[in-house]
Amino acid sequence: MNNSYNIVSAIRGPLLLITIGTLVAMDYFEGIRFSRTWPILLIVFGILKLLEKLAASSATNAPAANTGTDSVI
Repeated sequence: MNNSYNIVSAIRGPLLLITIGTLVAMDYFEGIRFSRTWPILLIVFGILKLLEKLAASSATNAPAANTGTDSVI
């Protein structure tokens, strides 16, 4: 896997927790009901899954690194 896939995988959990915390805080302080804002969680999750797929597909399309073990005669 490539580095961008690892980064997207690493930030998925914290980003979802931050989003949930923000929505709950908005429900508590601003009066915007969580029942009206929960679709934002689906949008954030969908964007993160899309980024993971894009990063994974770029890893499979990348040329293999030359390890230096090939000998040229």
